[in-house]
Amino acid sequence: MMMLYLWLGFMYGLMMCSLTWKCVNCSEFEHSQPLPLQDWNNNVTYKAAAFAYAYARRTPPLMVGLTLVNAAASKGAVCLDGSLPGYHIHRGYGSGANSWLVQLEGGGWCNSIRKCVFSKKTRHGSSHYMEKHIPFEGILSNKNEENPDFYNWNRVKVRYCDGGSFSGDSQNEAAQLYFRGQRIWSVVMEDLMSKGMRYANQALLSGCSAGGLAAIIHCDEFRHLFPRTARVKCLSDAGLFLDVPDISGWRTLRYMFAGVVMLQGMQKNLPQGCTKRFNPIMCFFPQRSIASVRTPLFLVNTAYDTWQIQVSLAPASADHHGYWNGCRKNYARCTGSQISFLQGFRNQMLYAVRGFSRLKKNGFFINSCFAHCQTERQDTWFSPGSPHIKSKGIAESVGNWYFDRAVSMAIDCPYPCDNTCHHLVFK
Repeated sequence: MMMLYLWLGFMYGLMMCSLTWKCVNCSEFEHSQPLPLQDWNNNVTYKAAAFAYAYARRTPPLMVGLTLVNAAASKGAVCLDGSLPGYHIHRGYGSGANSWLVQLEGGGWCNSIRKCVFSKKTRHGSSHYMEKHIPFEGILSNKNEENPDFYNWNRVKVRYCDGGSFSGDSQNEAAQLYFRGQRIWSVVMEDLMSKGMRYANQALLSGCSAGGLAAIIHCDEFRHLFPRTARVKCLSDAGLFLDVPDISGWRTLRYMFAGVVMLQGMQKNLPQGCTKRFNPIMCFFPQRSIASVRTPLFLVNTAYDTWQIQVSLAPASADHHGYWNGCRKNYARCTGSQISFLQGFRNQMLYAVRGFSRLKKNGFFINSCFAHCQTERQDTWFSPGSPHIKSKGIAESVGNWYFDRAVSMAIDCPYPCDNTCHHLVFK
């Protein structure tokens, strides 16, 4: 029977690699050849999960309903438009009954009144526009074969509707905008604690993109919610935003972050270990704040993050002649000089984690893919052919770090050496 699972799992992996996948934002995921099955980790749980994956995908992902926090309004913990914040929760069971995984949703930032007025009419600014049910996949999956370490935990997805990485505390009465991310964070944590999270003996705070940045900012706050005997750690996916010059020499992302920090009044809510040394705007960049995070922290990031390439490294505003149009959307269209520029960005990312890597409590998985957010998608989190560095995938690397099974500090070789990447290509 095991040989049958081996063969079917292998054939499914090959089939997956022949497909081009389309995502909701009109992007395509190009699948490369999978890692041979014999190179998977020797952990039997991971092997069995890989072989059973083909069967699991016959069933659709778990759909989880939206819970609004009714007590939030009285505390002023509201979305940009004044509506109630919310989250999706699926209860744990068995060995995971007292374990909690809280994931903070991402969705960019609004750094001006005009942009925030637009955002408050979307799901990233109002619970009125949020989906009533969302799929739990990747690190939120309830299937052992898709999420071996966390499938039976209490798993929560906190919706993002403040435009400031859950960190602002201000408002603009004229535009009827509420920048209450910090209050939303607090009231959601209070609600979850009342629903059993206070009994957790294991907890993991995670997030992707703007949510990944929020996971770094709130990591130590999250740790203080639990007794010292609990195992509490944090995971940031695609949240390592760098303060580096764009292709024109201008610091586009610094300008954007300055608008977010000042507009939303988040100066007092950023990590004090950083703000005592730097301007608060500088502390919104994780490269300066990760050193002051005392709680164990894991970074999942690509060295060629597609969001940073499009928005902060080669934005249209800095590309007056359109030289980067093709490369910005499709890595295969990058010229040699453009790849050299992106290799410089990779070098700066590796430099940014140099001090972080000296602390054994931390971990990271920095691969050489053109992607953004890899823990939320099943094909990149854990599946046949998912991205690997040497013999380890993302889910296994995170699990090894969280449960102290092994040191997990992996840096990929430079592009184009990694043939396990699931690259994003934009139309």
